[in-house]
Amino acid sequence: MIFGIGTDIIETERIQKAISRKRFLDMVYTEEEQKLIAGRVQKAAGNFAVKEAVVKAFGTGFCGISPKDIEVLRDRVGKPFVKCYGNAETFRKEHGITTIHVSISNLKDYAQAFVVLEWNDSV
Repeated sequence: MIFGIGTDIIETERIQKAISRKRFLDMVYTEEEQKLIAGRVQKAAGNFAVKEAVVKAFGTGFCGISPKDIEVLRDRVGKPFVKCYGNAETFRKEHGITTIHVSISNLKDYAQAFVVLEWNDSV
């Protein structure tokens, strides 16, 4: 069953400015993400959009959930997936969310993410 749906769109230029500050990078992206997005502003924007889309699908926003609690990685063929940590992981478990489906569109000027959360109501 579907628990929630979230989407976000972000200007690549806005993320370009933000990631030029080390403090922003360290507050928003995990070490593994920082390796994956190094020199790739579109990927950085896409990852940020996914984080926003996940918390929108949770229905919480970033209230009590850190952007670093949501890690966006790629599998061996490049498909994005999400790992949750900290308060995001607690929320996921408490609400029986079993799967987080992710889609990212990266354009020159914008990145957009779409997230669908599946849950098991017997949890």
